[in-house]
Amino acid sequence: MLENTNRTDISTLGEFGLIEHLTSQFEIKNNTTLKGVGDDAAVIKVDGKCLLVTTDLLLEGIHFDLSYYPLKHLGYKAVSVNVSDIYAMNGTAKQITVSIGMSSKFSLEAIEEIYEGIKSACEHYEVDLIGGDTSASKQGLILSITAIGEAEEKNIVYRKGAKDGDLLCVTGDLGGAYVGLQVLEREKIVFLADPNAQPDLDGHDYIIGRQLKPEARKDVIDFFKKAELLPTSMIDISDGLSSEIFHLCSQSEIGITVYEDKIPIDPTTYNMAREFDFDPTMTTMNGGEDYELLFTIDQKDYDKVKNDHNITVIGHCVPRGEGIHMISKSGNKHPLKAQGWKAF
Repeated sequence: MLENTNRTDISTLGEFGLIEHLTSQFEIKNNTTLKGVGDDAAVIKVDGKCLLVTTDLLLEGIHFDLSYYPLKHLGYKAVSVNVSDIYAMNGTAKQITVSIGMSSKFSLEAIEEIYEGIKSACEHYEVDLIGGDTSASKQGLILSITAIGEAEEKNIVYRKGAKDGDLLCVTGDLGGAYVGLQVLEREKIVFLADPNAQPDLDGHDYIIGRQLKPEARKDVIDFFKKAELLPTSMIDISDGLSSEIFHLCSQSEIGITVYEDKIPIDPTTYNMAREFDFDPTMTTMNGGEDYELLFTIDQKDYDKVKNDHNITVIGHCVPRGEGIHMISKSGNKHPLKAQGWKAF
């Protein structure tokens, strides 16, 4: 039997290359579909209103490790990472559906814990659970959540729209989720070597919380409304700051210059990165799972954000031909590389 020589490894494409490859031949046939594949959420126009729809999949062993992940936190996080995509479109999350696949190792009480976390998130983000699906699984735990939101068409913010001269902004601080994961992985190794050992988590509450129970930035969307501020482009930071910068540049057809000394990092994150012998800047650029918002604004709107402690201006947009660069703390200019989370 002849070997198939036409086999292509998915890893050669990567997650977004794979999505583009599989969906590029699909044509939009309904005039109610304003945006399909390619942004944080799809946009569907119904009776004059725009619905935002997004879905995300969490797989045991890939996206979470139950040896240190509380089930209630997992349920909460599954909702947070989905509504974050709605906020990244400058929308308001309204409903979710939950589909879950579980192996026989899970008891009713364990699944109830997951749904306690889902319920807590629904209350926090003011969204309704309206349906879903359940199934047996041979692969451990699978969680898939679809979030539905809404926005006025004129207020929707896409990944495209940034222009030369716009300011690049980020909410919160970065790198904490990644460093928190390293602490959890370190303590797992210690436990496996000595099951009687007690985990050393003192002083790490903030970074561990950033990993186990991230918060989507609903508060920032509320701020935009009050400040009458409409970003020119926006994306949430799930795969790492560097990767998301590249997405904005690709969709908006611009370049970006980012300043290393402007990137916000919490002292706990910085110190823990040093303890692990990580470069703190690389941690903020490539760590991922922070679920902060990265967005651009017109320079005339700078006064609206300059005094807000939740928002930091970290760079600016330049013509596409100038490329994507970082200005280091020493003043040197380096090409930026996207080295965040890779799904394949």
